[in-house]
Amino acid sequence: MTRDEICSKFIESVPYALYPMQEEALLAWFECEGGLLVCAPTGTGKTLIAEAAVFEALHTRRRLYYTTPLIALTEQKYREFQERVEQWGFPRSEVGFITGNRRENPDALIRIVVAEILLNHLLARDASLLDAEHLGAVVMDEFHNFNDPERGVVWELSLTLLPPTARVMLLSATVGNPYDFADWLKEKHQRRVSVVTSAERKVPLEHIWVEDKLLTEHLTDMVAGEGDACRAPALVFAFNRDECWELAEKLKGLPLVSERQKKEIEAFLADRKADLADGVGPKLAQMLLRGVGVHHAGVLPRHKLIVEELFGRKLVPFVCCTETLAAGINLPARSVVLTTLLKGKSGEKKLIFSSDAHQMMGRAGRPQFDTQGYVYALAHEDDVKINKWRKRYEQIDPNSKDPGVMRARKEMERKRPTRRKTEQYWSEGQFRELIKAGPGKLYSRGMIPYSVLIFLLTRTGAVHEAREFVSRRFNGAAQIEKFQQQLDFMLDNLQALGYLKRAEDGDHVTLDESIYRLLNYRSMDPLFAEFLAATLPPGSFDEKLMALEAALEVPPNILRSCRLPRIPEDKPKGPLQEHVLEPQMIAMGVKLAAPPLTDEELAERRDAIRRFGRDDWAEEDEERPPTFPEMLKLAFEARLAAPEPASMQPKWLAGDAFARECDFFKCVRALDLVKQEGIVLRHLLRLAILAGEFEARTNDPDYRRITELATATCQRVDPSYTDRFLSEAQNMRALLKTS
Repeated sequence: MTRDEICSKFIESVPYALYPMQEEALLAWFECEGGLLVCAPTGTGKTLIAEAAVFEALHTRRRLYYTTPLIALTEQKYREFQERVEQWGFPRSEVGFITGNRRENPDALIRIVVAEILLNHLLARDASLLDAEHLGAVVMDEFHNFNDPERGVVWELSLTLLPPTARVMLLSATVGNPYDFADWLKEKHQRRVSVVTSAERKVPLEHIWVEDKLLTEHLTDMVAGEGDACRAPALVFAFNRDECWELAEKLKGLPLVSERQKKEIEAFLADRKADLADGVGPKLAQMLLRGVGVHHAGVLPRHKLIVEELFGRKLVPFVCCTETLAAGINLPARSVVLTTLLKGKSGEKKLIFSSDAHQMMGRAGRPQFDTQGYVYALAHEDDVKINKWRKRYEQIDPNSKDPGVMRARKEMERKRPTRRKTEQYWSEGQFRELIKAGPGKLYSRGMIPYSVLIFLLTRTGAVHEAREFVSRRFNGAAQIEKFQQQLDFMLDNLQALGYLKRAEDGDHVTLDESIYRLLNYRSMDPLFAEFLAATLPPGSFDEKLMALEAALEVPPNILRSCRLPRIPEDKPKGPLQEHVLEPQMIAMGVKLAAPPLTDEELAERRDAIRRFGRDDWAEEDEERPPTFPEMLKLAFEARLAAPEPASMQPKWLAGDAFARECDFFKCVRALDLVKQEGIVLRHLLRLAILAGEFEARTNDPDYRRITELATATCQRVDPSYTDRFLSEAQNMRALLKTS
């Protein structure tokens, strides 16, 4: 069959009329030689275009890879395509599934894989894995992940390594520079792709500036109407987790739900009583009963599911969330409310990025329920009060001689509200600018990781391939220069630490076998991780725990509550610190003796740490001695030839939980982290994974114990989420090594 015949046969199989975008994209796919980039909003039928590529592969008998960014999405697409090929008259075994440790029909014609698998097959020494001769096409779903600072390089490198005979289909959400991206592919990688874009949404948006209502008034009005006049359910966006809770507290006393809704919520929560019994659960339950939910990274997964279900049932009309609400989260909303347009530290706030604004706005409008979505941006409460005052003031006759009217006018002038010097404000003009600015643009964001650099060096034994890849990245000259400098730093450090030797020509390298140990680490910088694995063996259990905890970053508001104690009698020195690191620090000229403290100062510091999770002396005194984790960092940096982004945050969070017999809720209550439970849970799970990586490298039982304790702590909170998180992490860890 010719491509035209396959195209016609596929279109005949579609049981409904095509959207204009779908028709244009299908025709482009069956005509193009290099590939196709489709940029369109979620819910506009991009999956149908991918089905056409699968349909073609089945008829031409040329292999197709279909990549997704998530293991869960890969599994979903695997099931969907098995059903689809069966409907077309082909056996389900034509579709295979590979995510790392899990695989079904891995040699199938159609391979549904997580994105890293395709890259591994492209980089593999065994060329039969990819079988480039029979590779016909690659579909990259959710291609806007190219923008991801950490994983975006996976999509980028895969694109550049694909054989020119393989066509590509790139399916993306709306981006701001699709034609620039296509030009870059043509110029730098000799791949021509057709571009099909559509900004048309199934549910159009109306953007409304609200300058005369406070948030509490506006939300009350939103639920006052019936049917289409009701603007709920709505997502209320704030820009930090604490603000979400503050907003929810403000709203919980408002008349937001009917008696019928309240009874249904009560019945629903009664069945989930155990899930809401501890920590922030009781507070969240009270908020939900009043029609308000909270959904952000600090909320436990099981609590998020409760919020999502009540919101989806239209029982809870409002959910307060942050702008980082992940794509695919089940919170379909009719409206979106932006409580501010500024983000940042107090006094240093900036207008939010247009890409973030469009991500939030785009969540308004549910295709299955709504014909219109609504985006409300609220003015600052000071401006609302000023506008309200002005309207009332203008209603008073300025020419009236009536004593009562004159007195009222004078009284109003006396109470005239004004803007505060300590506040920052935003305007309707800025709101309109964000709307016009359009979505974010695709760019090469992060530096290539060591794993990719090692793969590139392994292929040719030469630096020029890696340097050439960096030079052809999708970014401006200044950023490319920074990437090249980072590449030099990475090579210098690999040589300084004995992982490779560079020839006199500066290009050819000889890799030491030890370099492949770096591929064991996904959770932290691999050079620093391998240094720790070699340094920590003589240390105590607590020292190993402190080192691993410090390597995992947490947000500043979490760190303040669990900063590592610096008072000697609170945390005695371990053998590694006392006998190895401190002598090394002295030899390096690092000051180890702290200024002597009076008994009163010592008591104040201890009280501040235990009551407030804060050590002001540690934050303000530049002369303070380093903590144990900071000594490790200094010792590591002393061996480097160039700067390395090794981070250490001295803290005692998991250690606190373990000391409380792995009682998660006792720990978060003691550290005043009840409203950050989700982040604490994720930190413990990340620690379990990191300790597992160290155990695999060293066989040290201390790391196994850390994994067991962290896992046990999390299992008591949310066993199903814990199992899923650790399983997916194990699956992704398998992707570090070439298949």
